[in-house]
Amino acid sequence: MNKHIATMVLAGAAPAAHAAVADLAGSWTLVAADVQRPDGSIERDYGAAPKGRLFIDAQGRYALQIFKAERPRFASADKAAGTSDELRAAVLGSSTHYGTVALEDGQLVFRIEGASFPNWEGTVQRRSFELHGDELRYRVPARPDGGIPISVWRRMP
Repeated sequence: MNKHIATMVLAGAAPAAHAAVADLAGSWTLVAADVQRPDGSIERDYGAAPKGRLFIDAQGRYALQIFKAERPRFASADKAAGTSDELRAAVLGSSTHYGTVALEDGQLVFRIEGASFPNWEGTVQRRSFELHGDELRYRVPARPDGGIPISVWRRMP
């Protein structure tokens, strides 16, 4: 784990209260996808080298994809023929959603229209965030087990 990133996230630099959606517009690549456990420890949530992209346009429309790099390939070239273990690894090794994002009260507000996890569709998620130059980091709402996902993105040139 990149302890520098985790330390900075946990240190909780002030949210980017003066940012605007236009400041977020562009293409972002995933730097880290970690999870903070209830005991405060930080673990890799999507493996050692997660992959991902976040695209935000000037109007606040977004699309986000996160993938665990270590997802096993299916034995068959037919996705519908995947075993339960292959399908489980594919689902748990990815997170994708799209919709609109806004800045409200110093938080990122995702209005999720479509998601790989159907329970998120039609929901609104508020996330504390920091924007430092070309680095965006935010904390996802806590999971049922108390873990808090932390995503770190770098703006692509």
